Amino acid sequence: MKKTLLFIVLVICFACQDKKETSYDLVILNGHIVDPASGMDKVMNIGINADTISEISEAALKGIKVIDANGKTVIPGFIDLHTHTPFPFGESLQVKDGVTTSLDLEAGAHPQTAYGKFLKGKAKANYGASVAHYAARIKVIEGKDQGYAITENGAMLPGAAFVQIATPEQIEEMRKILDEGISEGGLGIGLLLDYMSPAISDDELRMVFEVAKKRNVVVWAHIRRGINGDIQGLNDVLDLSLELGTPLHICHINANAMGEVGNWLKAIDKANANGADISTEIFPYTAGSTSISADVFDRDWQTIFNISYEDVQWSNTGEWFTKETWEEKRKTHPESFIIHHYMKEEWIQEALKYPQMMIASDATPAVDPEVKANPNVSGSFTRVFEKYVKEDRLLTLSDAVARCSYYPAKRLEPFAPIFKKKGRIAIGAYADLLLFELDNLKVEATYTEPNHPSVGWDYVIVNGKAVVENGEFTGETPGRQMLAK
Repeated sequence: MKKTLLFIVLVICFACQDKKETSYDLVILNGHIVDPASGMDKVMNIGINADTISEISEAALKGIKVIDANGKTVIPGFIDLHTHTPFPFGESLQVKDGVTTSLDLEAGAHPQTAYGKFLKGKAKANYGASVAHYAARIKVIEGKDQGYAITENGAMLPGAAFVQIATPEQIEEMRKILDEGISEGGLGIGLLLDYMSPAISDDELRMVFEVAKKRNVVVWAHIRRGINGDIQGLNDVLDLSLELGTPLHICHINANAMGEVGNWLKAIDKANANGADISTEIFPYTAGSTSISADVFDRDWQTIFNISYEDVQWSNTGEWFTKETWEEKRKTHPESFIIHHYMKEEWIQEALKYPQMMIASDATPAVDPEVKANPNVSGSFTRVFEKYVKEDRLLTLSDAVARCSYYPAKRLEPFAPIFKKKGRIAIGAYADLLLFELDNLKVEATYTEPNHPSVGWDYVIVNGKAVVENGEFTGETPGRQMLAK
């Protein structure tokens, strides 16, 4: 009996010793963890094996690689729900802005492999897309394959699919394409409703919501834009969402609601109180950016935005338009982008106070350093922390992290289980992490010089690999495509 007890004691002691001496692939020591999902807000040590957090402990940990995070904050990496820049240059700017998962859910792609085509095998961050309704439309109406808005052949330009009303038979063909795309792992359905405003009938819009409800995925909608914040475009999709029970996300509500953002948010609250499942986002800039060929500019855009030519810049050079240069550029450079200054700071701040408001960039394509896009690609998330946490104190640090990381993950995880392991710092979660000191965060990009990366994110860790170390790229490319499978 004594020998048996002695053996048990020795086994337990050896087990304890093994646990203390466990060596991890990567250890982060003495980092101040801020994790909104669990409420953790304390100095701890993190042990990472492969791509996963294996240990969170007050006890010292050993690792093959050790990062001394003394004096630094550690938070989950940002999940950008709404970006349009799956290209190496644009991705590098977003990673320096703290983005560890970069998604185009507003526009989407089809097939899913078309998104991130230029990143495959060399992605610094994770990436993914919804199923593109526009691609289904182009396939059915024009007979063309348009996998993503920008391909090796250049940017997509509006054709018949943007103006032609679909027949009942064509709507059913689109239904099949959208359903197939979800089966392939599409992260919901991307709906560029405003860009195809005259073409999409009530029957087609209902079909999109029916498919999403059947597959229990979110419709990510750029809704129809009315005059200076007219709420009718919002009501059109709220009513469908409520009637059918379809999960719905309103993209960049600040860009559509403008000065009426408070009333729009009240309408969403009312719909949710009646059983709807509706979320929304903002980008933290007071100017929008879109194609000079966008459908809205075929309408009375000056009244819609309450601006004129002198409030709009050409992204390529930063020059301000006149009536003559506007008309000339629309003819000669239909593929180019513009920056239109029409929002006010108080609208952004009102939206940021809304519970569970998410942050997204709405970054325009950044393909080449010589081609200017907008500062959203370089500074959206850093701006939230520099301005609204540090300077204005509108948000707490934990609240800002939740809006940039945890809330987006929660929105996706009901139909994309991989996101149950993202947006949080927990044992078993993917090691997508940011290390920083708040006082050092700074946006360097401007509207006229948008391609300057933000500074202050000392470490950007993706799937357990340090992509950025001491503010510089390491050459690691651990990014993966995110699919709802």
